Amino acid sequence: MVCTFTFMLLLGLSVTFVACNAPPVPLDDVAIERQFVPAECPRIVKEGDFVRYHYLGTFPDGTQFDSSYDRGSTYNVFVGKGQLIPGIDKALLGMCVNERRFVKVPPNLAYGSEGVAGTIPPDAILHFDVLMMDIWNPADELQIQTYQMPENCNRKVQVSDFVRYHYNGTLLDGTLFDSSHNRLQTYNTYVGIGWLIPGMDQALIGMCVGEKRFITIPPFLAYREEGDGKDIPPQASVVFDVALLDLHNTKDSIAVEKLFVPETCERRTKPGDFVRYHYNGTLLDGTFFDSSYSRNRTYDVYIGKGYVIDGMDEGLLGVCIGEKLRITIPPHLGYGEEGTGKIPGSAVLVFDIHMIDFHNPSDTVQIKTTYKPDTCSVLTKKGDFVKYHFNASLMDGTSLDSTHNYGKTYNIVLGSGQVVLGMDIGLHDMCIGEKRTVIIPPHLGYGEQGIDGEVPGSAVLIFDIELVELVEGLPEGYMFIWNGEVSSDLFNEIDQNHDGEILPDEFSGYISQQVSLGRGKLAPGFDPLKIIANMFTNQDRNGDGKITEEEFKLKDEESKEAHDEL
Repeated sequence: MVCTFTFMLLLGLSVTFVACNAPPVPLDDVAIERQFVPAECPRIVKEGDFVRYHYLGTFPDGTQFDSSYDRGSTYNVFVGKGQLIPGIDKALLGMCVNERRFVKVPPNLAYGSEGVAGTIPPDAILHFDVLMMDIWNPADELQIQTYQMPENCNRKVQVSDFVRYHYNGTLLDGTLFDSSHNRLQTYNTYVGIGWLIPGMDQALIGMCVGEKRFITIPPFLAYREEGDGKDIPPQASVVFDVALLDLHNTKDSIAVEKLFVPETCERRTKPGDFVRYHYNGTLLDGTFFDSSYSRNRTYDVYIGKGYVIDGMDEGLLGVCIGEKLRITIPPHLGYGEEGTGKIPGSAVLVFDIHMIDFHNPSDTVQIKTTYKPDTCSVLTKKGDFVKYHFNASLMDGTSLDSTHNYGKTYNIVLGSGQVVLGMDIGLHDMCIGEKRTVIIPPHLGYGEQGIDGEVPGSAVLIFDIELVELVEGLPEGYMFIWNGEVSSDLFNEIDQNHDGEILPDEFSGYISQQVSLGRGKLAPGFDPLKIIANMFTNQDRNGDGKITEEEFKLKDEESKEAHDEL
């Protein structure tokens, strides 16, 4: 069997690496077999480094004389400073973290001819199975490697900022000792005021939201000689994989970014206004938590009265209809340290707002005449029957309805409650051919409820109207009037069979005839048969279905409360 030895000069020391299984020969120097070498080795052990390693010590026959594993802790020591037997001092040089070496140490580089009483006999060759766990040097500094940087970084962490971040914490050999991800909760803390280990306090400075860093911290900037008493051993380097999600300062106010402002803005929101707006709500790292769009309904609320979080109350002031803006709200003006629902405690909130609509309870109907004929002498009034075209929309331009779509006018009697009060007001004092834009606040429109599927609740309405036709109504309180003198023998004229009683058919036939002959006039815009039937009921005092001469009275003979008599 052929046996080969490779001799290398490693850091000025002669070390023999065994390349094959050879028969026993006299050993006068350290023999090293590299059992496992990691693919990545960012640093190797040098003289003066402090190392943490596990080992199993045996004699050539396999008998164990010592083991760090049995003690449950690594062996921690400086290399090259005489704190180890010379053979191990030499064998540890050049090792990587997670490298495993089998080391044979001759007696002259171990415990020599004296040995160790009760443990190691004189002139003993010692075998060590060594696994390197950690390397650092008192001259080390904090190591920071940024492996993800956001495209935009408007702000970086400064001393006294409050941050929220996720992390995985490992030892240098990759052993996980803690993770915020496992707890499903960020780590939240102030930076630079001593709440963190010194290395983390330094490493978080200058980070951007969305940035990710590997942070390697030597023990003298971490948990020092004591460790943490649980998962982090004494004198351990620690590595944190950190993702910064959020940062703010207690001195922060809200930040408002104008994304779109309409060219014309006749009015801006003020305290006490009722607003309707759409929003997308995210955390500072972009995590979505809520949206009015997903509910297909605006958020409707009074502003400046404490109905929303303080930051939103402030951010919604001075906004135009149609404006789009981004409001960034620090937690002390948002949901505070406790958070709510999907919003974690101490979270900065970002709202993208689109202002759809606003009004004030003190608002009245706004009327703007866009066209008026040269001749405009007859104006609409209460009781008139009007025909008009309209286009209806919301304040953001959303179309609601249009008479032009149906090819016919909308016909109503003014003052009869056939349209919302705001429209009734807007149609008064118009002349035929006139065009107007009428803006109706919700308390004069469809109120808080709106019309399901058609008009949103609390919506301001815009009507572009054109008056097409006007039929003058009767004097207030009348549903029928005579055009001219009234017959002095009216009862007998209606009582065609002269039996002293007027039946419904006689009454209806007579009134209809007078209207067709132009002698009388019914209130326009109503069902004439219903008006006549109502007139008959009012004359039939005892409700027996017929009118006697004693019951029959003209309008001017009635009390002022009656409206439908003759």
